[in-house]
Amino acid sequence: MMFAVINDYVNRCGSFTPEDIAIFNSLLKPKSVKRKQLLLRQGEICDFEAYIVKGCIRNYYIDESGSEVILQFAVEDWWVSDIGSFHEQKPSQLYIEAMEDSELLTLNPARKEELLARVPQFERVFRLMVQRHLSALEHRLIHTIAQTAEERYLEFIRQYPKIALRVPQHYIASYLGMTPEFLSKVRKRLATRKD
Repeated sequence: MMFAVINDYVNRCGSFTPEDIAIFNSLLKPKSVKRKQLLLRQGEICDFEAYIVKGCIRNYYIDESGSEVILQFAVEDWWVSDIGSFHEQKPSQLYIEAMEDSELLTLNPARKEELLARVPQFERVFRLMVQRHLSALEHRLIHTIAQTAEERYLEFIRQYPKIALRVPQHYIASYLGMTPEFLSKVRKRLATRKD
């Protein structure tokens, strides 16, 4: 079952033979992580790209004032990693933490290179994964700059309804670039308008 969901994911990205999928599956390493478990700490080199079968993960960094700044939430059918650290093998500036008990399928750099050497068509899968990730970051950046706090919150709820129900409000506030108190005021104003 665990491999079925990732196999559906890759088959949406291209056409693969059963042999190609068998090679891919043989190189994946299942990993179970507990809620609050760190998969990566700042200063470590990221040695994984992980597909989320079940769970919720967050990427964040600590700013100069010591506050957590959330860059990404990732749930089922998303990949999570520090792409720069993984590919350049340089120390990460990020923390990656499980927000729920999670089931992952991981590739390390050596297994990924073996996969690409044995089944070059998987380059397309990873290119599309990176494009999806960059598109989400670009979308987020534009909306952070161009929208009011209320608009950013409504856009987050619209775009990620499942995440909004699974993530504590103070994490959503961090992701949206506001304090939890300010997000509370935004939510109250929106609730008042609906009445």
